[in-house]
Amino acid sequence: MENPLEKLRNGELKLYALEKYMEADEAVGVRRQYIEEETGASLESVGRYSIPIERVVARNIENMIGCVQIPVGTAGPLPVNGEYADGTFWIPLATTEGALVASINRGCSAIAKAGGADVRIFQDFMTRAPVFAAKSIPHAADSIRWIEEHFAEIKEAAEKTTTHGKLKKISTYTAGTSVYVRMAYETGDAMGMNMATLASEAAAKVIEEATGLRLIAASGNMCCDKKPAAINAVEGRGKTVSAGVFLSDELIRTVLKTEASLLIEVNTRKNLVGSARAGALGFNAHAANVVAALFLACGQDAAHVVEGSNCITTAESAEGGVYVSVTLPSLQVGTVGGGTTIACQNECLKMLDCAGDGKAKKFAEIAACAVLAGELSLLSALAAGQLGKAHKELGRG
Repeated sequence: MENPLEKLRNGELKLYALEKYMEADEAVGVRRQYIEEETGASLESVGRYSIPIERVVARNIENMIGCVQIPVGTAGPLPVNGEYADGTFWIPLATTEGALVASINRGCSAIAKAGGADVRIFQDFMTRAPVFAAKSIPHAADSIRWIEEHFAEIKEAAEKTTTHGKLKKISTYTAGTSVYVRMAYETGDAMGMNMATLASEAAAKVIEEATGLRLIAASGNMCCDKKPAAINAVEGRGKTVSAGVFLSDELIRTVLKTEASLLIEVNTRKNLVGSARAGALGFNAHAANVVAALFLACGQDAAHVVEGSNCITTAESAEGGVYVSVTLPSLQVGTVGGGTTIACQNECLKMLDCAGDGKAKKFAEIAACAVLAGELSLLSALAAGQLGKAHKELGRG
């Protein structure tokens, strides 16, 4: 195409349409140059990237002008004793927060000296919850009864849209004449949001036609997607996973530089009582830090940090030490599709042997153990009065 910049300036060509007329890299360069002209900002660094972008511009982003690079560090080795992850791993973490990787690394060291972290997945499903309008309260009640009695019919319609998704259960909720139908799916190794959406739209048509309910939206926020929500904390969404480790009194003193009684008290007064007093849904020290850094490195949907950090940390006195655990009721991860196919993120998944089919549960187990490592280290730093010192030394260059 001749003079694409001029055509953008005069409105003859739309910014989003560049890839129709030229190769992806050229389109990104032209778009970036146009935005530089429009904003007066130099985007030289944004324009430097190494990833192949032909697939990226088709599947992951619109109006691409370049890439933002985030430093990637590693913590480990982290020994994991899981059903799907059984071995020692180096954890890739993308962050700009100084001291974070060092903190997680110290937690990994404690877990390694303790013989590894035990981890299990308790349930695994992705949800979507269409909202319908009923004509009256009796109509809502009759419609819910129909839904309960015709699960097989709804399941058949939903599963026709996917080769991997399986509708496992339906839960219904009402508010006046609003009827929410929360559908839970097994989604294989995909995180599964798109899969659940398409399947639920097909299921909603069956419900609408059979009951006379009027479909208002394919998502009625009872899913509940990318928002802090008690329903995800209680019923789960994505993978519900718990990891724990026994730390001896000696290990706590030598590696974590504190005492068992102080570790337990900090966890109780900060993570449990403090979070309750604040009305928080996350009863943890900083699970979001670890989940976010791992998600960014490994091509996960970063907005799902909201649910992924919905974590409860416990520290219980045991003979000769402390048993510390984390439970993440709504960890939403995938190892196929989405950002997992981008070159850098795919390489980070390969560090964990978690790229591709059959790896999502393994990745979830490793993620929970990484969160456990982060919790151990920060709780210990707080108990020893070292938090400010660590940030001063590592977070201020």
